[in-house]
Amino acid sequence: MKIRVKDIAGFIGGIVTGDDETEIKKLAKIEEAAPGDLTFLYLSHYEKYLQSTKASAVLIKPGFIKSREDIVFIEVPDPNKAFFNLVRKFFPPLFPLEGIDKTASIHPSAKLDKNVAVGKNVVISEGCILGKNVKVFHNTVLLEDVQIGDDCIVFQNVSIREKCKIGNRVIIHPGTVIGSDGFGFEPDDEGKFHKIPQIGNVIIEDDVELGSNVSIDRASIGSTIIKKGVKIDNLVQIAHNVTVGENTIISAQAGISGSTKVGKNCFILGQVGLTGHIEIADNVILIAQSGVSKGISKAGTYFGSPAKEIKTAFKLESHIRNLPEYVKKISEMETEIKNLKSIIAKKQ
Repeated sequence: MKIRVKDIAGFIGGIVTGDDETEIKKLAKIEEAAPGDLTFLYLSHYEKYLQSTKASAVLIKPGFIKSREDIVFIEVPDPNKAFFNLVRKFFPPLFPLEGIDKTASIHPSAKLDKNVAVGKNVVISEGCILGKNVKVFHNTVLLEDVQIGDDCIVFQNVSIREKCKIGNRVIIHPGTVIGSDGFGFEPDDEGKFHKIPQIGNVIIEDDVELGSNVSIDRASIGSTIIKKGVKIDNLVQIAHNVTVGENTIISAQAGISGSTKVGKNCFILGQVGLTGHIEIADNVILIAQSGVSKGISKAGTYFGSPAKEIKTAFKLESHIRNLPEYVKKISEMETEIKNLKSIIAKKQ
C-alpha cells in the first residue's frame, strides 16, 4: 500500500512541513525506519535517532525543531496516538484464515454463521454456536454448547470448555484456557481433600482481549464474568466466580482469587495478587507486585503488600530504606542515655 503524506495528514489532522506528495509504504520505529517509511517521535530519549533515521516522514509534536530538510515533518498534538490510529486505518493486522480446513472436526449440530473460518485440527463440539466472521485457528478445542459472537478471533491452541459464552469482537491469544475447573476442594474429617464439582461457566462480554496463556476458571455455581472492554495481558489467572468490571486492564502475571469482584476502569499491574471474596471499587490502580488482602472501597492508587494508599505506602517504604540509619541513631542515643544515667548515679 502507498499513501501520500497529504492523505495521512488529512486523516490525523496534522500540519505538514515538506513535500506532502511524498508516498509512504509502511510504518516503522524511528531507529529501524527505511526510505518510504513513516515513523513518530514521542519520547525525548528517542530524539537521538532523528539525525540518523532513514524515514521519509516523521510525526512530531507542535513546536519541535525540524533539524532536517530531507524529512517531511507532520505536526500533531499526540504523535503516539496519531501513529497507532494510522496503523488501525491503513495498516491493520491481517489474519489469513479462510474456509473450513478438511482436518477440522465439527459436530453436525454445531451452527456456524456466515464467513466462519476454521483451521487445522480444530474441534467444534455438539451444540456450539459461532457468529459471523469468526476465525478459529489451528488445534483449538471448543467443548459442548460453547457460544461465540460475531467478529471474534480465537488463535491456535486455545481451549474453551463446555457452556462458556464469548461475546462479539473478542480476541483470544494462543494457549489460553477458558472454563477450566475452579480450585475447589473440601477436606473431610481425616484431612483428605475431595473435589467440589464446578458446574458453572465463564461469560466473556464484548470487546474483550485475552493475552496468551491466560486461565479463566469456570464458576462453581453461576458464572465467572469478564465484562465488556476488559483487556488482559499474558499469564494471568482469574479464579472461579470472579467478576472483572468494564474496561479494566490486567497486566501480566497478576492473579485474582475466587469470588472477588473488581470494579470498572481499574488498572491491575504486573504481578499483583488479590485474595478471595473481596471487592475493589471502580477506578482503582494497583501498582505492580502489590498484594491486596482486603477490599478497597475508594478510587485511588494503591501499592505494597498489604496494599495501602500510595502516599502512605511510599512514606513507609522511605522509612524502611532508612532503617539502618535509624538503628544507628537509636544505638547512639541508648549509649548516651546509659552514660547520663551513670553520671547521675555517681552524683547521687
